Amino acid sequence: MKIAIAGTGYVGLVTAACLADKGHDVTCVDVNEEKIRLLNEGIVPIYEPGLDSLIQRNGVRLRFTTNDVEAYQRAEVIMIAVGTPPQPDGSVRLDDVWGALRRIAGAAERDCLVVIKSTVPVGTGDEAARFLAENGRPEVKFDVVSNPEFLSQGTAVRDTLQAPRIVLGVDSDRAERVMKELYAPFALPYVVTDRRSAEMIKYAANVFLALKISYINEIANVCELVGADIQAVAEGIGMDPRIGRRFLRAGVGYGGSCLPKDANALYSLAASHGYSLKTVWAAIDVNEKQKWKLLDKARLHIGDFRNRTVAVLGAAFKPGTDDVRESPALANIERLIAEGADVRVWDPAALGHVSRRFGDAVVCCETIEEAIRGADVCFIFTEWPAVLQFDLHCYKTLMKTPLVVDGRNCYDPKAAEAAGLIYESIGRPVGHRQLKVDRAVDVLQCASAAFFHKQSE
Repeated sequence: MKIAIAGTGYVGLVTAACLADKGHDVTCVDVNEEKIRLLNEGIVPIYEPGLDSLIQRNGVRLRFTTNDVEAYQRAEVIMIAVGTPPQPDGSVRLDDVWGALRRIAGAAERDCLVVIKSTVPVGTGDEAARFLAENGRPEVKFDVVSNPEFLSQGTAVRDTLQAPRIVLGVDSDRAERVMKELYAPFALPYVVTDRRSAEMIKYAANVFLALKISYINEIANVCELVGADIQAVAEGIGMDPRIGRRFLRAGVGYGGSCLPKDANALYSLAASHGYSLKTVWAAIDVNEKQKWKLLDKARLHIGDFRNRTVAVLGAAFKPGTDDVRESPALANIERLIAEGADVRVWDPAALGHVSRRFGDAVVCCETIEEAIRGADVCFIFTEWPAVLQFDLHCYKTLMKTPLVVDGRNCYDPKAAEAAGLIYESIGRPVGHRQLKVDRAVDVLQCASAAFFHKQSE
């Protein structure tokens, strides 16, 4: 099948490469001339494991251009995979979506499906169908389909080729038939519904994950107060098949291009209809507060950060990607700089983004050792394999003060303290503070005993 894809970001490139790998003829189009130049030279402009080899392997069936006519004129299926960035009020900006629709309307010369993969507000597909009917060539019939993606950065290729489901929001038998033909080589289950329901599925799925993350972070905060271990708690509740283990890892909160934006957008969408999504607002609020937990923990030991040397391990919002959008690390780096710290940052994939954002205000380090040498405190924001495998004794040897504040629970607390570290993590008992917790629990138990004794009199 002859496919055109508008947009060469994470979704567009991964979708294009996977469709080409399944035998389709795919042309990617983008207004960014530099990005297209790099792709035509064999350079993939984003960090995504497995994507480079997939693109190289399918070079015969995969092309890149800035020419709308070349891409859209004879395409059977045109996919829109452009960005929908957040606006200050929580809604999303659709300029790139409407720009792509205008170019499609002007260039398409045969009946085709226009498939919206970008995450868009509910009802956008219906508006797109009206726009194309009014602005496209009279002889061309457009069928608009909502086909949201559910890939995760770092595992995007696998998530596309082995997706748990393909969601199709269609309003005609023809659209359903063509989409099933397109995806037939993937041999995956379908959810077939109307466009508005498909658009809502995307938001509802992502925001549910945000709810899980914020919930487990709240429980982790309570665990710290009562001396419980969040990892044991998460394991215990995650074994319940109604809950599941995924997205129950406590930390400094979610980031990236999807969950923060989609949670805000869904809340904004409901508010525009006069409804307050209280659970979603709670998840957003918890996530915003959670990202400052590490700084608060460090202040218990060193006071303020003025003239302190601070190591930051990890800038990407998660391992396996160079994406720093809504990364808790970047927000913390910004605050550390503002408070007068000397900040050193290590990340195996995202240093380019850090350098462009902060310039000379931070030192970008090629190794973990370089970042932590002489540091007063080390913050861990991303659980890269190199961090998980790092020799704990090196913190003690290289740092001025072996204070490690771990926002991803990378190490066993007992092993960290045995290595001579002052170790803080999220939601787990800490040896140097356990006495304080035990005393607090004793007070609660005494108060409870007194209460029940009084009731029995």
